[in-house]
Amino acid sequence: MKKLKGCLYSASESNTKLPDLGPDLIMSEILPRLPAKCVGRAKKVCKEWLSCISSKEFVMMHCRHMCKGSRQKILSIGQESCFISSTTVDLVDEKTMITLPFHVRPSDVWILSSLNGLLCVCLRNTFEMLIWNPLIRSCINISDSKSYGFFKIYSDAVGLYIDSSNDYRVLHIKRGRFTVDVMAYSRRTSHWKRIPFLQKRHYHTNGYVWSGGDFL
Repeated sequence: MKKLKGCLYSASESNTKLPDLGPDLIMSEILPRLPAKCVGRAKKVCKEWLSCISSKEFVMMHCRHMCKGSRQKILSIGQESCFISSTTVDLVDEKTMITLPFHVRPSDVWILSSLNGLLCVCLRNTFEMLIWNPLIRSCINISDSKSYGFFKIYSDAVGLYIDSSNDYRVLHIKRGRFTVDVMAYSRRTSHWKRIPFLQKRHYHTNGYVWSGGDFL
């Protein structure tokens, strides 16, 4: 600790300054490597940063950097088996077979949404919804006795998101006959809550078809 303090003291005495990186280097090499939340905060720095971060070019750069690294995995679900493989070119042929934590065939699992390694899936035989982390073999059944957490194909849509308190939530849009019921499941509290959403009646008709892509 004394040695560290000495180094800091020496640096301050010599008026050592960090080099000026320049806006081009910051925009092209630093900001694209930051997590999405940090990039969102960076938009508030100035109008120039807001304009750059909002451009299509920056979005593409950020996506390329976020997809790099051995932490990215691919989940492959077949008729009878399930594998996890790496996105790294050198390791793409290395696959790890995993066992499903629920008693159904792999082909009877529908992936409804994904976020940061978590999957929201539906079991084809019961229509129950579950939150599943394939890497650590963790699974939570989020359906309950009040008919919450059951997915209906062609009528429902599901999305995963993180709220302002860093709680992972499942947004479930259920469309009935001229009604839209929207529920949010909290991973932190393990409870469903009804929320107001799209109250206009023309959204309730069959002329609107929801899909997972709506949440992108």
